[in-house]
Amino acid sequence: MDSQLKKEFQYYLDNQDELVKKYNGKFLVIKDCKVIGAFDNQLEAINKTKKDHELGTFLVQKCAPGNESYTQTFHSRRVAFG
Repeated sequence: MDSQLKKEFQYYLDNQDELVKKYNGKFLVIKDCKVIGAFDNQLEAINKTKKDHELGTFLVQKCAPGNESYTQTFHSRRVAFG
């Protein structure tokens, strides 16, 4: 993750409780450590924001309590041996 996007994610983490009170369940667009948009789905957030902001310059983050909105578990049938 690029350092600017890390800053945006850290902003989300630092303000998560307040953001959840206001935007719970929305997909937030965060740029320059502020929320510049809130959308019902991720695709809408990306498509509308990329009209005015270059991809890679903003973070889209699902706003939800706890860590479920930013942790994922992936399951795969492939096993790699090194």
